[in-house]
Amino acid sequence: MPKTVPTDASVPDYLAAIPDARRRADAQAVCDLMSKVTGAPAVLWGSSVIGFGERTLTIASGASYPWMEVGFAPRKAATVVYLMDGFEDRTDLLDRLGPHSIGKACLYLRRLDDVDLAVLEDLIRASVDEGRTG
Repeated sequence: MPKTVPTDASVPDYLAAIPDARRRADAQAVCDLMSKVTGAPAVLWGSSVIGFGERTLTIASGASYPWMEVGFAPRKAATVVYLMDGFEDRTDLLDRLGPHSIGKACLYLRRLDDVDLAVLEDLIRASVDEGRTG
């Protein structure tokens, strides 16, 4: 069973408690964008990940669990955006996004002001669409 599960904690309270004003504003902007794209409410997963929508995650052992469609975590060094389908087919969008780094399904954005928000929206929408059509 995954350690990161949906909670009943208040997302607005969580966002309001982010100490750095720029990080707080970035988090609110990503929250609004993901809510717009998914049409789903923000839910705090675990203690620090804000997720939207729900899908089934199947791990290597074959076990399946409920998981978010997309999500993000406002970290001290960067806003981490979780796009569940990865980035292999998204190089054209990544090339136009602006400064970022990536992990397997994580997009690290140091400053939201430095990236093209329309391209970020396209990345989020592509991940959601892929998850919904499968």
